[in-house]
Amino acid sequence: MLMLTGCAYASEFPFDPLQKGSGDGEFTTLGLSPEFNYEVPESLPSILTDQVGYALNSSKIVFFQGEMLPDSFTIIDADSGVQVYTGDIIEKGYDDKAGVLISYGDFTSFTTPGRYYIESAVIGQSYAFEIEENPYDEIYDVALKQYYYNRCGLTLSSELAGDAAHNACHSKEAQMKEEAAVKLDVSGGWHIDEASTRDVTTGCRTVNYLLLAYELYPQMFDDDLGIPESGNEIPDILDEVKYEIDWLLKMQDTTSGAVYSSVNSVDNSALGYLLYIDGITMDATIQFAATLAKFSYIYQNYDREFATKCLKAADRAYRYAGQYLNDISPEEYFYAATELYRATGGYGYHNVILNYLMQNPVADMENDFVFWGCVTYLSTKQRVDVNTCEDIIKILMQEGERISYASKNSKLLVSMDEQPSGSAALLRDITRLAVVDHIITNHEYATVLENHLHYLLGRNLQSISYLDGAGSRNYKEIDEKQGIMKQVELNAELVLMMSAIMEELKQGEEAAEE
Repeated sequence: MLMLTGCAYASEFPFDPLQKGSGDGEFTTLGLSPEFNYEVPESLPSILTDQVGYALNSSKIVFFQGEMLPDSFTIIDADSGVQVYTGDIIEKGYDDKAGVLISYGDFTSFTTPGRYYIESAVIGQSYAFEIEENPYDEIYDVALKQYYYNRCGLTLSSELAGDAAHNACHSKEAQMKEEAAVKLDVSGGWHIDEASTRDVTTGCRTVNYLLLAYELYPQMFDDDLGIPESGNEIPDILDEVKYEIDWLLKMQDTTSGAVYSSVNSVDNSALGYLLYIDGITMDATIQFAATLAKFSYIYQNYDREFATKCLKAADRAYRYAGQYLNDISPEEYFYAATELYRATGGYGYHNVILNYLMQNPVADMENDFVFWGCVTYLSTKQRVDVNTCEDIIKILMQEGERISYASKNSKLLVSMDEQPSGSAALLRDITRLAVVDHIITNHEYATVLENHLHYLLGRNLQSISYLDGAGSRNYKEIDEKQGIMKQVELNAELVLMMSAIMEELKQGEEAAEE
């Protein structure tokens, strides 16, 4: 055979034999160096759950993303590995924006406390979660305590602040940006960002949401949060707000009643840091007037003298802003008038309110100032126009129905599946629903509120928990900017939402005990 193929007669093929190396394992390549420094794509679960948990007797929904899914899912005890529940997977619909088919499973009937995860053939497992009476107590306290951690000009002890402990900062006098010779003591208040900025309008908006949460759900706020004022027989949320109010009072010009806008810290290589006070603005002045009036009304039951001081400061700011109406929005002026009217009953304030609502019969509830003002007008004990109040309630009810309808028809049961602005738009919607739920106590609305919390705690397409210290895949691992609790205003909206949820769960526990 060799002869037939010609192999026996083929001439020897010339080649260079392998050279013996030095024994160190080196070899020569063609100049192509292999690289293995590519990033391994992150594998996200296709089973989406709240990564903290579900309340015992609340609705419990899990989402599945992908096509050709199995018909069922199982719940596994995370400690024992034992299968404890089986449920059906039901197709919900295709999410065009996300480009994925969403299905869901309902395990509301499963009410055994414990730690679990969900498993399904082909698509794997979810992150672990708890089922208990109220899985959100700790998160709620963390949200409330964020403001203590953000305090400026105060030493935070490790006993109360833990890893957030630090010495007093930015306590020296600040100078006017436009008049360096003029210096003021503007210590205190909350930092609103990593640059240690303290801003009047952001502080006012944050206080407004915190005080609204307290007004609607006072029973949810105790005096044992673990801040320096705890135990003084004043709810800690009001103690915390007062810390910001004390700073706001320092930002008011003693002569005119106008209000400086912010305080900024600038590092100086020779002098350390320098504090600069930004000038007077009408936005800061009119929002200061509204917030100080709101605080004075609520705080009068605890310290009438200080409340009166705040009310006088609010009135002076309002009067100053009234000279520059072209520089403030009608909505801001309307809101300030509602708070001052509730606190004083002044006829002039009432005229401003009615004139605004007459010119804007369909109140824009997406605007914070309109929303706050309408809620305040509904809650005042002063004389009101009954027809106007009825119109406001109708608009609020319509807003509640809009949010509820959008949530029920959403693939993820929230008011908007895709959020180009992050969590801000979602939280804005849910604060409106929290108020409507307080007015009419609708169990359906309470479920919608909980579904939004589930979303923020990981039941979203990115499987991200946006709240500090919560969930297996926390935002801090992906993008620090996505956190809600570090943004003082968004955190205040979260507090309002969670107050409504916690109140609902508390009532459920009490009903179960009875």
